[in-house]
Amino acid sequence: MTVRNLDALFKPRSIALIGASRRQGSMGSVVAKKLFNAGFDGPIMPVNPKHQAIEGVLCYPDIESLPVTPDLAVVCTPPHTVPEIVAELSRQGTRGVVVITAGFGEGDDEEGMALREQLLDAARPHLTRIIGPNCLGLIVPGAGLNASFSHLAPPKGQIAFVTQSGAIVTSVLDWAENRGIGFSHMISLGDMADVDFGDTLDYLANDPNTRAILLYVEAITDARKFMSAARAAARMKPVIVVKSGRHAASAQAAASHTGALAGSDAVYDTAFRRAGMLRVETLGELFAAVETLATVEPPRGDRLSILSNGGGIGVLATDALISAGGELATLPDETVAALNEVLPPTWSKGNPVDIIGDAPGKRYEDSLKILADNPEADAILVLNCPTAVADSMDAAEAVIAEHQRRRRGRKHQPLFTCWVGEHTAMAARRRFAEAGIPSYNTPEGAVRAFMHMVAYRKNQEQLIETPPSVPEVFTPDVDTARSLIDTAAAEGREILSEPEAKQLLAAYGVDIVPTEVADDPDSAAEAAERLGLPAALKIVSRDLTHKSDVGGVALDLEDADSVRQAAEAMQRRLAETYPDAQLEGFSVQPMVKRAGAWELIAGFTEDQQFGPVVLFGQGGTAVEVIKDQALGLPPLNLKLARDMVTRTRIYNQLVGYRDRQPADLDAIDLTLTRIAQIAADLPQVKELDINPLLASAEGVVALDARVRIAENGEDGVRLAIRPYPRHLEKSVTDEAGRHYLLRPILPEDEPALHRAFAHLTPEQIRLRFFAPMKQLSHMAAARFTQIDYHREMALIITDPDEVPGEAELYGAVHIHADPDNEKAEYSIIVRDDLTRHGLGRLLMEHVIDYARSRGIGVIEGDVLRDNQAMLVLCRQLGFEEHVDPDDRDIIKVSLPLTLDDGGG
Repeated sequence: MTVRNLDALFKPRSIALIGASRRQGSMGSVVAKKLFNAGFDGPIMPVNPKHQAIEGVLCYPDIESLPVTPDLAVVCTPPHTVPEIVAELSRQGTRGVVVITAGFGEGDDEEGMALREQLLDAARPHLTRIIGPNCLGLIVPGAGLNASFSHLAPPKGQIAFVTQSGAIVTSVLDWAENRGIGFSHMISLGDMADVDFGDTLDYLANDPNTRAILLYVEAITDARKFMSAARAAARMKPVIVVKSGRHAASAQAAASHTGALAGSDAVYDTAFRRAGMLRVETLGELFAAVETLATVEPPRGDRLSILSNGGGIGVLATDALISAGGELATLPDETVAALNEVLPPTWSKGNPVDIIGDAPGKRYEDSLKILADNPEADAILVLNCPTAVADSMDAAEAVIAEHQRRRRGRKHQPLFTCWVGEHTAMAARRRFAEAGIPSYNTPEGAVRAFMHMVAYRKNQEQLIETPPSVPEVFTPDVDTARSLIDTAAAEGREILSEPEAKQLLAAYGVDIVPTEVADDPDSAAEAAERLGLPAALKIVSRDLTHKSDVGGVALDLEDADSVRQAAEAMQRRLAETYPDAQLEGFSVQPMVKRAGAWELIAGFTEDQQFGPVVLFGQGGTAVEVIKDQALGLPPLNLKLARDMVTRTRIYNQLVGYRDRQPADLDAIDLTLTRIAQIAADLPQVKELDINPLLASAEGVVALDARVRIAENGEDGVRLAIRPYPRHLEKSVTDEAGRHYLLRPILPEDEPALHRAFAHLTPEQIRLRFFAPMKQLSHMAAARFTQIDYHREMALIITDPDEVPGEAELYGAVHIHADPDNEKAEYSIIVRDDLTRHGLGRLLMEHVIDYARSRGIGVIEGDVLRDNQAMLVLCRQLGFEEHVDPDDRDIIKVSLPLTLDDGGG
């Protein structure tokens, strides 16, 4: 479930309070006071057989006595009574319930868990939605709704706050009270038995009264739903998250380096970044983010001008900026010259701009006016420390006046302020809040807020970056890979042998070193001569995770005798040290020597919440000590892979330095995408570890590999992000006999989309977009090509043997489903030179089949009345037609779908 019936929770027309009370201090009494005094414009009906009236309103003895069916019910009764109450409300037609009561399995209590299941069973038949149990409730100031036991009622605003912790709600409200910051929604999800973060993100993303969304996360339940909703929401408005539990008390044992390195909090960090959200580390930073979001737009970049009346606090701000990865803005000569005209000769002559401790308000105003015209800066931070010779409030008023003047002229950079101190600065900070200018207690806090906005802007830009085309069309040998897995599983093995692991990698186009397994020392010597000397020798044993820990690796063996002797020594050592370990043989491979090569690690492990997670970083035997790694969620493209690489420390070496040639970064990126494809295609593979992955200017090669397998369910289901649906690829032929490939669109197709748009006539553009357009913007093209296959689909007709981006795009159809999968809106376009070849019908038939297979209820769209070709096609396909009552030039077409209506 997603947004279905959430309107009953957040925009109810009537409310019932079950368990309302007059007993002082009881939950039913506190919630009643909040409900009745929030300004709700509709009936509020208390239910309690013990009272005649509550808060001066007639009280009803039971649910059956209610004069109208409430859209929303708030339940404050003992836990054992709640399932039956919800069942009765659901039967009566109530669509939303907030369960304040605790006692539904917190701490894995068996009785409570059973009640939780009864609660869900009671709501399920009539699709009644539940917030909670064990929650503080919800507040929607714009609707006059306060169904909570919060101590404060926030004013109406445009920020939504969603949290699992009720205590966090009260803390945020308390903080916001003094700053006059309002909220569109305050939602305490509690135990998330039903409504969760994914549901609320979907709802709030489309709420016109919400400009930004804040999340306090303890754990995610449905990772795919969360990622799909978060990616959609973050494209529409800022989403900022703070997550508790950064450090796990214990780490799950893993069979590989990759599994040991990929900690759960790092995975959450990766997920938030991939979704385009901004993660902050502390509640204090979340508070700061609230204030910043409420007042400023994200800056264009990370160049900051600092204006200060004290050198010390300017230096502190500079240190914080550089440490966080920001830059001091350059002061052009004309800016310095202008400042010389208004500042004392002793000013700093650079950035930070120190205007001296005796600076009056006029000096602040003049300096700010000049700095705001500097094109080399992306934002301004104004600092003030109290002095005996200047009035801090005078300085604050001057800054406010100048900023408001520029704001009225719609020409202003984002402005951040920091008036240091408590007693003297408090009044100034209050004035900044009233003027809509963010203000912070410390220079470090102000810089941190600025860099948060920079990070948010970068995340947004990464969401719409066009990835480069892959170098060649590549189809993995999935059958060979699955055969290797099936063989090992049939033998009861959890770990593939090294040669098997390398064969699996080779099936996906990863360069490997030829490897053989020998049964004994003599066979190892023969294999080394056959493969090539010098050789590398390793023991093969399913009982040992890391071979080097037991002296099971020998390198640079120059001749066959050295190989034989090394194998015999390994046999003896293993028998003495690990007598219970089974020796299955010896892995033999030729030594690969590449001058100036780096040892890297690449692979994936499976996270409990988010499924497979790809890892990249510096490899070698000390990999767990070095801990230089970046994580990514599959599927990956070349852009996402490069982003992983650049987030590691070793990247600075891989780009080359002094006389050392750079590594082949493109080959590294491609290898990561293919590792991610293994994770998507082969659900039986739980861990894959390439260490070392040798990288040099000549390319990359996997020297050692480890693969752990286990039984798993359906392909792709475990991934947090739905992978590219390769099964939808089909060879098709138009009416002229020309052959094409029909497939889902990819982010790499954006250049082809722009070329296709150039082939459209002005009339085609008008009929498709309902308005003239000279060109397709990057933003529009990115939204069309970088789709979430979980909730939308775009099928294109393209060249069969060309890589995405280089292949031409001849036609496309797109459908976007609502979060409940009830309806999907379609759009279609075919290049003008191919409009009478049957491509439009071919695209529509295939997208209808796809929608039917996804269980979508209705496909609908808007067609201009004079678009007769589209209307004729819709009639042939069985669409119904209705004139738009608001615009008679638009015909609304719809096609109801069922699984057995004759479709595929």
